[in-house]
Amino acid sequence: MEAESEPYVRLAALRQLHQAVADLNTARSLADTLQTVADGIVTGLGYGLACVNLVRSDGDLVVAAFAGNSAAEALITGRVGSRSSWERRLSMGEDWGRLRFIPHTDGWVLLDDDVPQWHTDGPEPRFEDEWHPEDRLYAPMHVSGGGCDLLGVISVDRPRNGRRPGAWGREALQMYASQAAIAISNARLRANMQRALVRLEREQQALRASEESFRQAFEYAPSGMAIAEMGGDQHGRLLRTNDALCRLLGRPASVLRRYSFADLVHPEDIGTLLRTSAEGGRAELRLGRRDGSYLWVSLRNSVVADTTDGPRFLLTHVEDIEERKRHELNLAHRASHDALTGLPNSAELRSRLGARLCERPHSVAATAVETLDAAYAEADDPDARAHGYEVDPAVGSPYDHHVHAVAPDTEQDDGAKGLAVLFCDLDGFKSINDRFGHHTGDAVLIEVARRLSMCVRDGDTVARLGGDEFVVLADGLGAADAADLAVRLRNAIIPPIRVDGRAVRVGASFGIGWASCGMTAEEVLASADQRMYVEKRSRSKVHRRAG
Repeated sequence: MEAESEPYVRLAALRQLHQAVADLNTARSLADTLQTVADGIVTGLGYGLACVNLVRSDGDLVVAAFAGNSAAEALITGRVGSRSSWERRLSMGEDWGRLRFIPHTDGWVLLDDDVPQWHTDGPEPRFEDEWHPEDRLYAPMHVSGGGCDLLGVISVDRPRNGRRPGAWGREALQMYASQAAIAISNARLRANMQRALVRLEREQQALRASEESFRQAFEYAPSGMAIAEMGGDQHGRLLRTNDALCRLLGRPASVLRRYSFADLVHPEDIGTLLRTSAEGGRAELRLGRRDGSYLWVSLRNSVVADTTDGPRFLLTHVEDIEERKRHELNLAHRASHDALTGLPNSAELRSRLGARLCERPHSVAATAVETLDAAYAEADDPDARAHGYEVDPAVGSPYDHHVHAVAPDTEQDDGAKGLAVLFCDLDGFKSINDRFGHHTGDAVLIEVARRLSMCVRDGDTVARLGGDEFVVLADGLGAADAADLAVRLRNAIIPPIRVDGRAVRVGASFGIGWASCGMTAEEVLASADQRMYVEKRSRSKVHRRAG
């Protein structure tokens, strides 16, 4: 039973580790980042105590953050250990990959050095891999996250399970230390960047004094940075870009200097860019890469001055948000599209239809009601109204400023064009579901959706309303055009559909309605639905007479 639960325990620990690593990127300052590193050791890796020792400018290490014991935190936070004492500790003991473990049998020689430390009391170990209160485990952090200049050392104590960490536990601590080094380095860069930006914006003398600091923060920032001309004939032209932005867009700095962001932005996002203010402006848009693809980025602008009353430049921070945007777009697509067929769903259909309609005076809405009442009467069925949708002839606002949708005269076909709404109901689908099961029924719906999509123009909409009902929106059609389209769609559906080696057939009944301003989306769909219902009843009567 214990062996069976081990994968689940490890999975839970891995999730905690991933959460701890994710939390490293949420801190807003260097101090918050250091404390988050210490807290992550306790909450995510399962140690009772954690201490972050950070290298100071003079080379010694100061206790910058502590977690797990408030009394110990108050006692040793801010204390300094000499670099020589730390180098001695990191050179002795057992080498666990990039970790350094000093067992209690060797650690007695370190009791009198100047490294701040805290130990918990406890009994002597009862077995070989049990943790001793005076065991020491260190995880060095380096500037590059690998093995260059020392950034600091994480020391841990008192594993919750009471045992020395195994292979997986050591790997987890190594990985966490590497990510912590990156987070601390980024926090330092962000702090330098913020200080540089404040000086650039507010103090001319500080601008010259911090030139080198700004250069390093700009060049080595982990995300893209650009400086652009502001004003004049070359407004917006990129003057300088860092390596991160060049890598992001797949273009060398020499090439980027020929462009502005307006030259690189996706055509659909040019309006977003133009609406973004220069000072403090933010925008999410797509920028073109060298290979022709587009990448979602977040732009954040700041205005900086070269000298007093001198030229002003635009400093733009560019962050890659492709993964987040892809996730957002995927969620939005799932919310607006049918999970089975991939077509727009009922909500999206009503949204697209409603976007084309405006409210009109009461007389027009009343005419729409009368038209539907006539259609119900034509059905010769007292229950026909229950099959469709109720119409609310409420009076709306006056004419909106847009091109009104007007239904063509279907009786005389005067050549007028309108937005046709074709309501499709599959004939014989229920028997397929009942006879062969829902797997076959789903396959039929998917194939019908594909065939309908193949028969319409690029700008038309094919949506699944629900069950075996589909709706096609086709703009710019006359009455004869809509009738021809219905015939083409029906002919596309009729051929056999093969599912698991079996050929099945479905028919289709179409009702053609017309979207007209003054009607709601529900009224338009009700009109098309009722016409489909009338057609189905008419065909049924003809079939009975023929029989």
